[in-house]
Amino acid sequence: MKKIVNRVTAPTPKFFKVLRTVGLALAAVGGTILAAPVALPLMVTTIGGYVVVAGSVLTAVSQLTTTDASE
Repeated sequence: MKKIVNRVTAPTPKFFKVLRTVGLALAAVGGTILAAPVALPLMVTTIGGYVVVAGSVLTAVSQLTTTDASE
């Protein structure tokens, strides 16, 4: 558990900071689609769910990537 905390708090390379931001944006767009106050077609809602998952995974992986080569 301590290793994960160390990885999350370690410096993140610039490229992965950009990917993290893209992942957050994707998750936000997908969440907006899922929370839309109007009835959307099932296909759009399904795609929104996939976008949320993809954005969340991209954000998590990007956050755990570090510049430390010792691990």
